[in-house]
Amino acid sequence: MRIDLHTHSTVSDGTTSPAQVVAQAAAEGLDVIALTDHDSTLGWEEATSEARAQDIILVPGAEISARCGGISVHVLSYLHDPDNPAMREHERRVQEARRDRARIMVDRLAQDHPITWDDVIEQTKPGTTIGRPHLADALVRAGIVTDRSEAFDTLLWTGSPYYVHHYAPEAVTAVEMICAAGGVAVFAHPGASARGAVVADTVIEDMISAGLHGLEIHHRDNPPHERTRLTGIAQRHGVLVTGSSDFHGDGKPNRLGENTTTLEVFQSIEELGVTPVVRP
Repeated sequence: MRIDLHTHSTVSDGTTSPAQVVAQAAAEGLDVIALTDHDSTLGWEEATSEARAQDIILVPGAEISARCGGISVHVLSYLHDPDNPAMREHERRVQEARRDRARIMVDRLAQDHPITWDDVIEQTKPGTTIGRPHLADALVRAGIVTDRSEAFDTLLWTGSPYYVHHYAPEAVTAVEMICAAGGVAVFAHPGASARGAVVADTVIEDMISAGLHGLEIHHRDNPPHERTRLTGIAQRHGVLVTGSSDFHGDGKPNRLGENTTTLEVFQSIEELGVTPVVRP
């Protein structure tokens, strides 16, 4: 079985709808796909309907924003209760913080570049969790940069004068929240050093102590030396190892199924979560 457990739709920063993500996954010959939009479960219903139509298994999930000592941390949450009050409050607070942060960044960018808040809104759909990728898309549309990658490399990176931090819980708190909601917590691309600083082994071990179930090791942004480090941690602590594409449609070069998860790990995730996977 081909299993890809990390994708994004237009509910967050992907360029294809939840249904289109599922349909493309089926067309690529995948057997299992997870929808993991940033801090949102709004795409679950649409993805569920399409999964049944496409005869593909869907793992409902989300990618939870967190941080540790100024380092951005993302934790994938699979099969949690979408109505859990703490998760609902987290989604509301993060979406509000991201929107406020994006507005401030647009105001800063507008001092030097021809971009407005309306330009950013045109790159989203109702209910979208607004983030830097939407600012990047607006910059591309305005002809200021050629693509998202250039936008992040030059104007939107963390050291840019236009950059603004947004609210996110501590990494350990995020793991505890996911587990309390009955979800399966997997640290997304924990060795993605090209994106900035990565957390130390001790931080990952603290997250494991808090209930972290696994590490997403097979990911294009984890370089070989980081994969080696992370594999050692996973083996020492007996946690799950996943592989995923982190698909964003046309928003990133990542392709569906470029990294996959084993059937055994998928079965463990299915057994651990409180929300059932969607089967045809």
